[in-house]
Amino acid sequence: MSETYGRGREETQEERADRQWSELLQELRVAQTGVQILFGFLLAVVFQSRFEDLGDADRNIYVVTVMLGSATAAALIGPVSYHRLLTGRRMKPETVIWASRMTVLGLVLLFCTMCSTLLLILRVALHNETALWLVGGIALWFLVCWFVFPLWAIARGRSGPREADTEGGADREDHGREA
Repeated sequence: MSETYGRGREETQEERADRQWSELLQELRVAQTGVQILFGFLLAVVFQSRFEDLGDADRNIYVVTVMLGSATAAALIGPVSYHRLLTGRRMKPETVIWASRMTVLGLVLLFCTMCSTLLLILRVALHNETALWLVGGIALWFLVCWFVFPLWAIARGRSGPREADTEGGADREDHGREA
């Protein structure tokens, strides 16, 4: 027998976990592609002849950026490993929760990696403090697009309570709010 979980869906806890896992995988595919391209670029930079011309500050920014890129890749690939190691143990709901947390961490790390990469590139390209202002502006834009807009939607009630955080979601009414 199915229980109703949120927004008019009738699904068991396992069906909901399967759906949420599929949605999370789609999100990860988008993020991982960008991370892989960026990380590949970062790894190649050190082998360019112009790398020798970088000052200590830019080399330090480069090292921090590569480390952030590595941490980002680990966090965004982590859910796949988590799922693979727990498959068959009847832990799909827990897997989805932890994989979602790793994905959010990966997005925060990706934000840091993107800002650090931009800082390095713009410092080399502009040779002045304008790079800091440009990176600050883009960082603000990333924050707005990735975090402020979704949080604003939650605050305005457009997305309703999170499905994973509700028990007995059948009591909630559907007001046409679909994410």
